[in-house]
Amino acid sequence: MKSMDVHVVPAQEGWAVEEASHPSGRKLFATQEDAIAVATEMAMRSKSELFIHGRDGQIRSRSSFGNDPRNTRG
Repeated sequence: MKSMDVHVVPAQEGWAVEEASHPSGRKLFATQEDAIAVATEMAMRSKSELFIHGRDGQIRSRSSFGNDPRNTRG
C-alpha cells in the first residue's frame, strides 16, 4: 500500500476517510456519499489512489488520480 493512498472505510459512527500514511488522522462522516466526496478531493490533490470499501470491509471500487500504475497506452 502506497503511503498516499486514500481509503473510505466503514466506521462504527458511519464512514471514515483514512490516508494510508496517517491512519490515526481519520475523518468521520454520517454517509458514505459525503466521505467519498472528501476522499476524492484528497486523492486528486495528492495524485494518489482512492479505495472505496463496502460495509464488509472489502474493496468495492478503486480509482487512480494521476498515478496510474499501468504502463499501457490508451
